[in-house]
Amino acid sequence: MNDRVSLSVADHVADVRLTRPDKMNALDPAMFEQIGAAIDALAGRKDVRCVVLSGEGRGFCAGLDMASMAAGGSGLATRERNAQGAILPQHVAWGWHTLPMPVIVAAHGVAFGGGFQIMSGADIRIAAPDTRFSIREVHWGLVPDMAGFALWRSLVRDDILRELVYTAREFDATEALAHGFVTRIADDPHAEAMALARTISGRSPHAIRGAKRLLNMAHDAGARAILAAETEEQVALMGSPEMKEAVAANVEKRSAVFGD
Repeated sequence: MNDRVSLSVADHVADVRLTRPDKMNALDPAMFEQIGAAIDALAGRKDVRCVVLSGEGRGFCAGLDMASMAAGGSGLATRERNAQGAILPQHVAWGWHTLPMPVIVAAHGVAFGGGFQIMSGADIRIAAPDTRFSIREVHWGLVPDMAGFALWRSLVRDDILRELVYTAREFDATEALAHGFVTRIADDPHAEAMALARTISGRSPHAIRGAKRLLNMAHDAGARAILAAETEEQVALMGSPEMKEAVAANVEKRSAVFGD
């Protein structure tokens, strides 16, 4: 897209990369703007069935560019909120969660602070074995404020989260996996993420989007609302061309062909 983020689409999979490798993809105002723009662009794409998000260079994202912070250019003081209730620094993490299609993060090197919160916005997170993580904000006299708390409540035990937030300590991929921050560990997380994205993109796109809507409400809505939403999603799919194609492809033992 620009000098901070690249976005390409092939075979219904969007490959999004943070492209500030000289700064380990640290977050400055331009990075915030361009990640937000990438999310907004993907939100309206009917041809994209899955997204892979990664970082170029030695790490996924080192968190806030503190030099930019010191210069007063972080943009974190804004209170202008979007339709989801997020200000821009929250949107760059929460926005992946609210995209209609699944998002897979491929993390390597480091995912610190804001980078860790961005990673947490994905549906699935795959990390290299030597990746280092940290909920870093208290180290700088700050609190996590990029939607982390809204995202972590469905991932990790409360007492574990408190310890990691209060200490700001680093932890490795094995510990991240045990806590639930990471879905799996892979030697080549980007290749693993792309392979998984291609598998997901081969499924009925309307069914996948419906499943994500249900999964997103599972931790917030009451049982009555979830039961009603399940029924609405299923009624919309039953007898649809996509469902008929999925059934036919399974019976005929071939790959399904879905429209956008």
